[in-house]
Amino acid sequence: MDVAAALDRLAPRLSPIATGAVNARRLSGGASLETWAFDLDDGTPLILRRRPEGAAMRETALPLASEAALIRAADAAGAPAPSVVHVCAPDDDLGEAYVMRRLEGETLGRRIVRDEAFAGVRPGLARRCGEVLARIHAVPTDGLPELATSDARGELERYEAIYRQLDARRPILEAAFRWLEAIAPPPPERPVLVHGDFRNGNLMIHPTDGLVGVLDWELAHMGDPAEDLGWICVNSWRFGEWRKPVGGFGDYADLLEGYGGGISLDRVRFWQALGSLKWGVMCLMMYSSFASGQDRSIERAMIGRRTSETEIDLVKLMETA
Repeated sequence: MDVAAALDRLAPRLSPIATGAVNARRLSGGASLETWAFDLDDGTPLILRRRPEGAAMRETALPLASEAALIRAADAAGAPAPSVVHVCAPDDDLGEAYVMRRLEGETLGRRIVRDEAFAGVRPGLARRCGEVLARIHAVPTDGLPELATSDARGELERYEAIYRQLDARRPILEAAFRWLEAIAPPPPERPVLVHGDFRNGNLMIHPTDGLVGVLDWELAHMGDPAEDLGWICVNSWRFGEWRKPVGGFGDYADLLEGYGGGISLDRVRFWQALGSLKWGVMCLMMYSSFASGQDRSIERAMIGRRTSETEIDLVKLMETA
């Protein structure tokens, strides 16, 4: 498919004064989704997110039209999100896709936690993440696309089933499953919209404006608000700055203060531990796909080795519980 040509034809529908699209370039090479940056000839900077025909879709991933609807709902609730300007129809010749405004900033976690350019905004990022999550979790659920609902025990059962299918023998993961099963909190009284992948790496951070956009909504669902708060605290998303539990740039107290109360640190730390366990299982899955020959990319093999990192995290969490 000639994506650039299709975007050029679509341009007049995206802006009343545009006649074409220029500078189309693919930004990512994911297995299931593509991201393209392009500009309209009236100067409007945009992003195309599309699923190529025949691409595999993750079991828990949303259709892109649903993803676009959630971004619009979050935007309307005051959460920083890229404005969706168009959800593609079949006659747009782009397949399953949508177009959104392009934000300016950085998404690479290692740069966000270390580069001097972000030194001025880092101290306020944890609190800001709490504020943004509070807005996302307050999105009215009436009118949202159909979403799956999950809770702590359901997530534990799902990931243990995956782990058993992999036929792995990892004593620390075995111990973590039993430990988390024993302390799992009950479901929340009222499930909320959960982003599902709110972490350093999926946040657009500007050197002066801070958090300007929450990206990658494909794993959104209904569930426990502490899931999002715990996920951003997983050590794997701190990019080496392990002393700062929130994304490698902040502390628990700032995150919870920004959120405004209602969730205990113990509940957040439970979901942080479950997040480490889930990521460990995901790393095993990626190695399995490499070892079986299904995906021989070096990336899969390298990520597979990171299971040991999550085991170190889990030992520390179990020792300090």
